[in-house]
Amino acid sequence: MDLKALSASLNLSMTTVSRALNGYSDVSEKTRQRVIEAARTLGYQPNSVARNLALGRANAIGIVYPLEAGDVADPRFLEVVSGITEGLAPANIDLLIASASHKGELDSYDRMIHSRRVDGFIVARTLVQDERIDYLRQAGVPFLAYGRTAKSDDYPWFDFDNEAGSVLAVERLVRLGHRHIAYIHASLHYNFAHQRHAGYLRGMHDAGIAPQTDWLLQAGLARCSGYAAMEQLLARPVLPTAVIVDNNLAGVGAVQALIDRGIVMGRDISVIVYDGIPPDTLLMGRQITSIIQPTQQRTGERMATLIQQVIANAMPLSELQMLCQPELLPGDTDGPCPRH
Repeated sequence: MDLKALSASLNLSMTTVSRALNGYSDVSEKTRQRVIEAARTLGYQPNSVARNLALGRANAIGIVYPLEAGDVADPRFLEVVSGITEGLAPANIDLLIASASHKGELDSYDRMIHSRRVDGFIVARTLVQDERIDYLRQAGVPFLAYGRTAKSDDYPWFDFDNEAGSVLAVERLVRLGHRHIAYIHASLHYNFAHQRHAGYLRGMHDAGIAPQTDWLLQAGLARCSGYAAMEQLLARPVLPTAVIVDNNLAGVGAVQALIDRGIVMGRDISVIVYDGIPPDTLLMGRQITSIIQPTQQRTGERMATLIQQVIANAMPLSELQMLCQPELLPGDTDGPCPRH
């Protein structure tokens, strides 16, 4: 049974039957009910592709993501994707992930918009100055930013209070007697890294400690980069008594470098890692002291709800901006300053 046959059985035009099934107000309620009843009786199943094209919907959300080496191996990234997928499933909405180079991201957005493959976007790993946000705003396309930018007042976003998290880490180490605190961070072009770096500086300032510049090291979002950064730190003539790593990917490598050197965390040096580290990491039975946020699964589900609300355009902007507070999860990789 197709639309043509259904229309013939009712002695109505295909246009009238289609508009009745899609709820258009120019079709009377009596005719609409007659069409719906006939469709049910005759077993008519609408062509969802054609229906979505007619309504201008793709029933899909897009993420254009410049995948880096560590992303696929990062279970937290996969958990976020899983949470978004689960959150969209009840509405029969798919999640499309397009991998793109950093230089080709806007081209990917442009192709997906003009081919009408998605109804909106989730913009991941936002930058301090993010041209993707500007592009989508100018294009008038619904989107949700996973993370704020320098200007975050007039668009929907989901984020964590990254600055507050780093302050928590510094305050804990200071209470343990540490004043020589190193910091390994991602590129400050990423807004999460910029915010966490600002929190580290604020925490140090509040404690009356001047950060030592050669203990501030940038590392890529990969295990090997964190390992190399920790090796550089250990080669300094004067060593810190504590280290904060601002992301879990570099954190894995940094911790592994200490283990390989036979350095005991919590005794010889204190370590705090933002987001902890994946459970498959060999930690010699240690529990990493971490700054934690809501589970990645829950994060993804929240974003799925928000992007659907953005597309529906039924809520004020203030209810489409969500900031979650971090917590400090104590472990056994930090302890009293050994030289305090």
